[in-house]
Amino acid sequence: MTGLVYKSTGSWYTVKSEQGDFIECRIKGKFRIKGIKSTNPIAVGDVVDYEIDETSDAITGTIHNIHERKNYIVRKSVNLSHQMHIIASNIDRVFLLITVNNPPTTFNFIDRFLITAEAYGIETVLVFNKIDTLDEPTLDEQLYMQYVYEQIGYKCLRVSSTEMKGIEALKELMLGKVSMFSGHSGVGKSTLVNAMEPSLHLKTKTISDASKQGQHTTTFAEMYDLSFGASIIDTPGIKGFGMVDMEPYEISGYFPEFFKLKDQCKFNNCLHKEEPKCAVKEALEKDEIAWSRYNSYLKILEGDEEHYRTDIYNEDRAESDKTRGL
Repeated sequence: MTGLVYKSTGSWYTVKSEQGDFIECRIKGKFRIKGIKSTNPIAVGDVVDYEIDETSDAITGTIHNIHERKNYIVRKSVNLSHQMHIIASNIDRVFLLITVNNPPTTFNFIDRFLITAEAYGIETVLVFNKIDTLDEPTLDEQLYMQYVYEQIGYKCLRVSSTEMKGIEALKELMLGKVSMFSGHSGVGKSTLVNAMEPSLHLKTKTISDASKQGQHTTTFAEMYDLSFGASIIDTPGIKGFGMVDMEPYEISGYFPEFFKLKDQCKFNNCLHKEEPKCAVKEALEKDEIAWSRYNSYLKILEGDEEHYRTDIYNEDRAESDKTRGL
């Protein structure tokens, strides 16, 4: 039988059958997907083949095959640096939730996420959440961040779950699609899903005043079918976003504004660092490319991989503030 994985807890997988029933399944032995070193061989969104276990008192199943994925989004495993963690698969659109200071989301984190989504061919919409909490300085900061990404061509939304602002526009973009919500812990993913579908009653928590960081409420990725004709994958909050398997010469190709200028560089293998007659650096000097984006590019290019899991709320935020003269 064939079904769709709706929840993964690491050892058990909730699979929705073609008839609409949910079955708890396990994998048979060491399940490995060719060419992928992953901490989780099966992810939410996967289409799988399974068999019902006739020997068990409860109705359970065993997964024995995974169908080819249309796409998936991954990040480097925090504890196992040579492996990756598949966040979700077969996604039509991903919504990255961003908050300015509650908790802070940095340019570097956003850019790492966007580059990964670009690499795997997944459209990303930036959702600036909790706009009802912004005072004048933080509103200016939010609008500046939005301006940077809209200039590149990314779609941005401004929403407030508590005041129900922007919710209908968000639902419209989700209609008929499998969407994924991602972002730091505390940016309001579960609260936003509850605003769209109150009957789900997803758990939520407040931000820690001491650290300004969110507390994990979603423990495992899980898919939900929504009443207005959409499916959403709610994911655990992530602190940092480690890049996976990118060669230095590939990285600029996932910055759309860099890629447009690549043919104008003197050297076709230009890394946009020390090379003469570099179109990207010339555009940077003319403020046609945001310095925050170039700083993110350099950090990724230089392999600053320790940075993604430490000082995410301090050092990197100071760097993004510096680029805007704050």
